[in-house]
Amino acid sequence: MAKVTYNEDNIRSLDWKEHIRLRPGMYIGKLGNGASPDDGIYILIKEVIDNCIDEYVMGYGREIDISIQEGQVVIRDYGRGIPLGKVVDCVSKINTGGKYDSKAFKKSVGLNGVGTKAVNALSTYFKVQAVREGKTKIAEFEQGNLVKEHRITKSKEENGTTVTFVPDNGIFKNFKFASEYVESQLWNYAYLNAGLKINFNDKTIVSKNGLLDLLNRKTDAETNRYPIIHLKGDDIEIALTHGHQYGEQYHSFVNGQNTTQGGTHLNAFREAIVKTVRDFYNKSYDAKDIRSSIIGAISVRVEEPVFESQTKTKLGSQSVGPDGPTIRTFIGDFVKRNLDNFLHKNPDTAQALLKRIQQSERERKEIAGIKKIANERARKAKVHNKKLRDCRVHLNDKRGDVEKKEQSTIFITEGDSASGSITKARDVQSQAVFSLRGKPLNCFGLTKKVVYQNEEFNLLQHALNIEDGLDDLRFNRVVVATDADVDGMHIRLLLLTFFLQFFPDLVRNGHLYILETPLFRVRDKKQTFYCYSETEKQTAIKKLRGKAEITRFKGLGEISPDEFADFIGEDIRLEPVVMSDNANIESILSYYMGKNTPARQKFIIQNLRVEKDELDGETELEKKLAKETVASS
Repeated sequence: MAKVTYNEDNIRSLDWKEHIRLRPGMYIGKLGNGASPDDGIYILIKEVIDNCIDEYVMGYGREIDISIQEGQVVIRDYGRGIPLGKVVDCVSKINTGGKYDSKAFKKSVGLNGVGTKAVNALSTYFKVQAVREGKTKIAEFEQGNLVKEHRITKSKEENGTTVTFVPDNGIFKNFKFASEYVESQLWNYAYLNAGLKINFNDKTIVSKNGLLDLLNRKTDAETNRYPIIHLKGDDIEIALTHGHQYGEQYHSFVNGQNTTQGGTHLNAFREAIVKTVRDFYNKSYDAKDIRSSIIGAISVRVEEPVFESQTKTKLGSQSVGPDGPTIRTFIGDFVKRNLDNFLHKNPDTAQALLKRIQQSERERKEIAGIKKIANERARKAKVHNKKLRDCRVHLNDKRGDVEKKEQSTIFITEGDSASGSITKARDVQSQAVFSLRGKPLNCFGLTKKVVYQNEEFNLLQHALNIEDGLDDLRFNRVVVATDADVDGMHIRLLLLTFFLQFFPDLVRNGHLYILETPLFRVRDKKQTFYCYSETEKQTAIKKLRGKAEITRFKGLGEISPDEFADFIGEDIRLEPVVMSDNANIESILSYYMGKNTPARQKFIIQNLRVEKDELDGETELEKKLAKETVASS
């Protein structure tokens, strides 16, 4: 083994911006390009807004203006404004801020003085402007380096702070803000700060009833089993109901921070619901039956919260403060007292809840025998089955590279040729392949019994390890990879139906994606372009001045493993499957997969898109053929 030198020359000290840029994951979690709601560009927005919210909580400013145009973000609050003499320090000196020496900020989110510094360091352009009592101060930065510090001047603007930034495209490659993710993020701020007005581009976001509004937006009153229960106390607010969907759905918050990965407060909430319900009905119902189909939300405020990462997505605190009770006791006592009282005062709700629990119990017992046989079959199949080409890193593995776990991906494809190409091209460390045999079953309207009766579905749920929920999900990204033809689209639709019907949390939590693969290869002897649309193909032909060899990829199996490596590597194109806040799964599936063929056929014809339209127009013959094709299907 070659000797490696280790002396004074190997010791290097990084300044704050160098460290953030070298290890961005330590500060904002995964990077990403905006295709996932927890990608870093949304964390940058959060870090700035958190400071605006702290001003609002302190009683300064009831409005926040946010604009996102062509990758540039502008956020303006109407708080007190950063003290003018400290404007530069507050956004460029680590561990500098106004919250270290104030008891009033003990229940704030951003206490470590890192947030806006990370935004500054990870932006190609960053500008901060503070306005205080008729005066203003502006400072401009590039990648954390101060490029211009303006003098203090007079101003007629209202007090407050404005931050403008453009994420660094070298770090967030090909990033793009998804407005639905930003809006969801902003709505959460509104729910947790009743009365706060957030102006986002051309929309106004405001909530009067907190978590009650949240669940009203996230659910359909017609499909809820009983009216939403909404309870508030000092430093705690909860809301819950039961629907018809499978699984459990929760929204949890700590000090205004959306803890997407839960933590001690969510665990305590789930436990408290079970205990209270058992005591109320004086029967030891199975916890799964009580929580099946639940939709709940909880928000708590604790002193000096401890999170498991800088991105604050999972609470690790065990108590509500240095001198307070444990979080488990605090939440347990509140739920026991208030939920029990509510059920006694509202017998109709109590009866509806009981029926939902009993229904879940019947369904669980009905499939118990089938489930046992199916699980045994799946266990034996794993020994010699080639359906799953696994990878080496999984989310529920406590060891290993955290960044690799975030990239942990499973491609669901159909046929030996397609799965063979992906298998040979994949990164065996973090990418797995699951091969379907033919088209999966249309499971719309069927019960979960079919998941165990159908071998393909049963093996797929075991490959993902989602039988009992997402806690042990083995892959962060579940990617549907099908051919870009009619059969491929049909398979994609059937898989979406499967996940939405039985595992909607997989979609809600941003784990499901569609793999985009090129439709054309355009090349000459010197250059090769892979094109994902007719427009890209024509652009490539122009670049090669028309002297090009054009290949149309009809199936994934036609793409060689060497080429495929480019499409599922760093520049992978993934289209996230996104559900709007008020999406009704039952209505969506009924429309697209139910027995309403004439209405659906009309929709397809009206929304049919032919790529050629984008360039030289569509002929009348092509329109006629397209409509006839749809009609015959």
